[in-house]
Formats: sequence, C-alpha cells, structure tokens
Amino acid sequence: MNQTIKEKLAVLPALPGCYLMKDKHNTVIYVGKSKLLKNRVRSYFTGANDRKTQRLVQEIENFEYIVTSSEIEALILEMNLIKKYDPKYNVLLKDDKSYPYLKITNERHPRLLITRQVKKDKGKYFGPYPNVLAARETKKLLDRLYPLRKCNNPPGRFCLYYHMDQCLACSETPPSEETYKEIVQSITSFLNGGHKEIKADLKRKMADASAELNFERAKEMRDQIQHIEAVMEQQKITLNDQVNRDIFGYSYDKGWMCIQVFFVRQGKLIERDVAIFPFFDEPEETFVSYIGRFYLHQHHPKPKQILVPVGSNAELLHQLLEIDVHVPLRGRKKELVELAMKNASISLKEKFSLIEQDESRTIKAVEQLGEVLNVETPHRIEAFDNSNIQGTDPVSAMVVFIDGRANKKEYRKYKIKDVQGPDDYETMREVIRRRYSRVLKDQLPLPDLIIVDGGKGQMSAALDVLENELGLDIPLCGLAKDDKHKTSELLYGFPPAIIPLSRKSQEFYLVQRIQDEVHRFAISFHRQLRGKNLFQSELDKIPGVGQKRRRLLLTHFKSVGEIKQASIEDITKLGIPKNIAEQVITYLNEDKDEEIGESPD
Repeated sequence: MNQTIKEKLAVLPALPGCYLMKDKHNTVIYVGKSKLLKNRVRSYFTGANDRKTQRLVQEIENFEYIVTSSEIEALILEMNLIKKYDPKYNVLLKDDKSYPYLKITNERHPRLLITRQVKKDKGKYFGPYPNVLAARETKKLLDRLYPLRKCNNPPGRFCLYYHMDQCLACSETPPSEETYKEIVQSITSFLNGGHKEIKADLKRKMADASAELNFERAKEMRDQIQHIEAVMEQQKITLNDQVNRDIFGYSYDKGWMCIQVFFVRQGKLIERDVAIFPFFDEPEETFVSYIGRFYLHQHHPKPKQILVPVGSNAELLHQLLEIDVHVPLRGRKKELVELAMKNASISLKEKFSLIEQDESRTIKAVEQLGEVLNVETPHRIEAFDNSNIQGTDPVSAMVVFIDGRANKKEYRKYKIKDVQGPDDYETMREVIRRRYSRVLKDQLPLPDLIIVDGGKGQMSAALDVLENELGLDIPLCGLAKDDKHKTSELLYGFPPAIIPLSRKSQEFYLVQRIQDEVHRFAISFHRQLRGKNLFQSELDKIPGVGQKRRRLLLTHFKSVGEIKQASIEDITKLGIPKNIAEQVITYLNEDKDEEIGESPD
C-alpha cells in the first residue's frame, strides 16, 4: 500500500457513495458502491482477502470516491460509472443484447416477424423471448397454422408458401381484411395461452378426417398437434395467474457468484438466463447491483413483477426499477425462487472447475511468467513479428494480450517503408520506433512486457530503439523457434540468456499462444498484401491507361517488358492515342523508387 492510499484511507467518510479504483496508468479498473465508504474501501487493504481480490488490490495505485445522499443514489451512480469506464474487474453484463419479440405488422396483408425493437407503429408485439431460438420455433409453428403473408408477390403469382397453404396474400383472390382480423385474433389468443383450445380443436378435426378416411388430412392435423406440444408445452413449471415474472436466485462461493433468472410468460417458464462472475463486494449488494444493470443498462424488458430470495433489498430494487419486487415466504412462488437458487448452486459447482482451469491458463500463467522473468506481473503484453519473401512486400504485425487473453481490437499492421531488402533487424527497429513513438505521442497504455519473434539480433535492435531513442524502460524478451518452427526458447536480459520453462507449464503455453498468434497475424497480412500486388500492373499507374487499354497492350505485347521495347508507332497501331503511347513509353523506361505507403498505426 503506497502513501497516497494510506492518507486517503484515513479521511474516508462514513457515508454512502461510490469508489473508483485506479492502476498505475490512472485507468479505472474497478467501480463499487457502499452504504459506508469508510468501512468498505478500507476492507480491501486490511485483513485477509481471497486470491482474486488480492490480484485486484495489487494493481490499485490510487482511488477516488464520490459521496451520495442515499444508497439508491449510490446504486444508480455505480451503474453509470461502470457504463462510462467499462472497468476490467467489473464483468457484469457488458454486452448490449436485447431480447426478441414476435410482431404482427399493421398492414393490408399482415406479416409475422421476429424483431428486437418495439416501436409505436400499431403492430402487435408478443414476448419477449429470451432465446431467439424459442422465438423462431414459435414463429415456425404459427406459420404452419396461420397463412399470413410471406412474400411480396402480386395476386396470382404464387410463392412456395402458397403451395404449402402458409401464404394466401398472393392468391388470385386475397383474403379480406375481416379474414385477416380473425387470423390475427387467433394468433393473439394462441400466444396468450389459448393454444390448448386450438390443440383440442385440431384433435376433433383429426378424428373427423379419420372417420372420413381422409388419412392424409388427419396426418397433417396430428403433425400440427405434435408441433404445438413440442413448442408450447415443453416446460412443466407453471403459475396459474398468467402474470409475466422474472424469478431470481443466486449462489456464491470462493469469491464467485452465479445468478439464475427464470423468465415466466403467461404463467409458463419459457427460458432462463445464467451469469457466473467474480465479485468484490458483499454478495447481497452485488446481487442488487446485478439486477439493476440487468434491466436499466442491459435493456432487458421489465416484467410486471420480479421475485427475489429472502434477504434481498426488495425496497431498494422497487425504488430503482419502479416495478413490483416481491420476496415470497410460502407457496408456489417461494418454491420457484428456491428452484432458481438451487440451479444457481448447481451451475456454480459444475462450472467452477472450468473457471479455475481458465484462470490457470490465463491470469495465473501471466503471474508465473512475471515470476520467471523477475518482473512485475505483465498484465499487458505486446508481441511483434515480421514477414516478407526475399525482401518483397515486407510487413510487420503486433498483437496484444491482456491478462493472458488476446485483445484483437488493439492488433496493429505495419507496411515497412524505410527498409530495403530482407533486413529483419532494421525492420524490427522501424516497427518498434513507429509503435512506441505513437504510444508516447497519444499517451496510450504502455505494455508491461514486449515480446519479439526472434533471437538476440531482433532483441538488440528493439532494445536500442526503446532505450536510446525513446527513453523507455520496458522489459523485453525474444522467442526463438526450433527446426520445426515451434516455440523452443524464451530469451531475456542483456546479453540475452535462455529462461528455462517447462514444456508442460502454463507460462510456456502462454508464450507459445502469443508467438503463434502474432505469426499468424503477420503471415495473413503479408499474404493479403502480396495477393493484391499480384493483380496490379505497372500500367495501372499510367494516366490515361484504363482497364481496356491495359488488356489491349498485354494481349498484343504479352508482357510489360515487351511494351518497354516497343516504339510509339507500335502502340498507336493498336488504336491508342499518340500522347498516351508517349506516356506509356516514358513511364516504363524511367528510373523509379517505389515507396510503400504506411498503414495507420
């Protein structure tokens, strides 16, 4: 704990508010809230913490706090700050997915669609369906039962669905508006729980068809009944009051939490949502914060009521969400909450081993790599590799790994412009110079470790630029390969020495993944660039020579070399103007130094 943190801890107020933890780059890495800032923030730096929280505390170099007048204000502020800063240790609900609805359009010939946007367009919306597969299966069933429009064909021009009795809009005499109203009403009744009556009606029709020996029609009725049962009657959990509810349960262990949400629509459990994540606050407060972000920032549609376990702050959630929040103490609703809690516990136990394996493969591997190199934990690693074929189309590539995982948004490609010929060392100098000059200029995050694909020469070139030209002191290592082009040695220090790594260790697998990824990225960029150049010609650079004239010249003279030897008269005989012919001869025979453009860093 540094002196700045000690001084701030001494003056923390015993008031509600939010706190922002920052790392050495002054980047916000965690946002939390508390009813008593004084106690909560101090708890991070005093007493025993689990390994996960210790990792967070090790990165904290400073913190800020904002006092609020109430706990509800702190909760709202916390959600806004997480959305603004997107801290890496706040992993709750970072995506912006919205759930699908079924929609009947308000048109002369209505259509049944799946949409994620609810608009005031006089259409009828049903849902939400937390799983798009559930929406698609329901739509598929309704398409079988009700022949709404599926095409834009004019009357008499039949579509495939017409022949399947699933679209009547293109028939020679399209349905009347009254007919469509009846169909829309039937679909509405079906989705609001009336499918049982429709299934009973289909059974009667099936029996009638069988009595009339119309077995093909009876089979169609039977298939429709089976589809209704498959789509609408899979779940056994029901409530009789037809109220739309979301039922929450949670479980936690070893600093990790699992939250299960059951979505009950028209009295039926249609889907569930599961989230497993590390947490750093009190479990009850984390649970409340999750639900707040679930609806307000994730934009999940609010049901009429949500059910939460005993001990949850229902009043706080009610103030935040402005919907009915209920803590059931008996009966079927309590059983459903307990079922959600039980599912959360089971999911946490089942996935805990996978979480530990992933942590070992990533974060622990990063920590162990830092220990092997005797440097601070390299949370941010940037790796470089060069690619060319005998000096042609030289390129370089950089990949970024944060906490052991590839961050592809920060990958960079470089076209080498100052190096002539196959000089791997000078290429490394150029790309290191360009990358970290830009980092210093734009005040971008510096890496904790740089890896270059290569041995002593590449390392020496990169270190010379970093230390002598840019004045940067960043740990740098090299990766050498064996005869089979596989990772063989990790080099570090100056002069570089081999760092012994067990071939079965997670840190070895980490550097191997980094080397393979940067090599893949560099090779794919070089192939892309070389592929473009194969289809380019010197003729493309001559004003007045377009695609037709280029084809004409190459067809007659066979190659650019033969065009160089031709006379102006030879070219004009092909119907090309004399001034263009002069430009062609002049351009092809002059000495030129081609400059390869720079791609944006």
